[in-house]
Amino acid sequence: MKKAFALLLALVMVLGLCVTAHADGMDDLIAAAKAEGELVVYGSCEEEYLAAACENFQKMYGIKTAYQRLSTGEVPAKIEEENGKPSADVWFGGTNNPYDEAAAKGLLDVYEPMNASHLTKDIYKNPDGYWYGIYTGILGFMVNSDELNRMGLEAPKTWDDLLKPEYQGLIWLSNYNTAGTAKLVINTMLQMKGHDEGIQYLVDLDKNIEVYTKSGSGPSKNVGTGECVIGIGFLHDGITQIVDNGYENISLVIPEDGTSCEVGPVAIFKGAAHPNAAKLFVEYALSPDCVELADDNGSYQFLVIDNAEQPAVAAEFGLDPSLVWSGYDFADAAANTAKYVEEVMNALATAGADTGNADRFQTS
Repeated sequence: MKKAFALLLALVMVLGLCVTAHADGMDDLIAAAKAEGELVVYGSCEEEYLAAACENFQKMYGIKTAYQRLSTGEVPAKIEEENGKPSADVWFGGTNNPYDEAAAKGLLDVYEPMNASHLTKDIYKNPDGYWYGIYTGILGFMVNSDELNRMGLEAPKTWDDLLKPEYQGLIWLSNYNTAGTAKLVINTMLQMKGHDEGIQYLVDLDKNIEVYTKSGSGPSKNVGTGECVIGIGFLHDGITQIVDNGYENISLVIPEDGTSCEVGPVAIFKGAAHPNAAKLFVEYALSPDCVELADDNGSYQFLVIDNAEQPAVAAEFGLDPSLVWSGYDFADAAANTAKYVEEVMNALATAGADTGNADRFQTS
């Protein structure tokens, strides 16, 4: 009995030391970050959530925090042009494919956050430590039920359904060159259908697409009004339009033939002017103090840390991350997305698409 008690006491002491070490590490980081006094964040999530997250960080730590909303295509292009002297310290939100591309170009810095211990799956972090996930979202279709009923059309149930001639001019997608959402569509189709078949599918799909928006959330913002009848994107963006903007005519579709998900990351730019403030922001981004702000600011993604409360509304709409195709190869996407985008754009041009038409392939 005495031996068992001694072992239990030793375990308690070890755990206490671990907690103390963690607290000391955070205290030192907070002090170093406050000494720098400033932070600049580029965000690729929706601006309302970005603003709330940054303003709360500034309030919590007293660190002056500036932020700007840019698409996931704009951010790495801007940082690369700045040649080792990035104008921002941290990248927050968006989709993980552009983060992987940025890491491959040497634009991101490695960091191992203490709060990464709360991530629920290994797929929610870059294996080399370049980014860490804060949320995940399901790729699918958002449809205007009123418009489809008016036209006597059924909602698409599968990716192949989108190729039906009756949907010509009714579909919106984001621009493969500017939006992480569209890059995920490329990777999903090439992985599900095979490389050549996937590219051909996207060429065939192009015949039914009216507009490629600059931002991945662009299609969702035009479904409720009927300007876009079928939008391809993340279904939590559809929830925002239904719940926050009152568009009850929007229905959400998880493709029956399979779909994939995004991981919305946070990362530090290599050469950041405020490296300690950047590290503290990463710790903050992987905490309930940050991610639970999403639900109150029009962002209903599933959260990927085990100590945060999930947004109830996502489950109410039947969105469940377990429905996502388990065969998605994150490593292949990380290594080849840039090449795949170039191949798809070349294939579209060869097939006759005017890829230089800024009204259709939007970049602003």
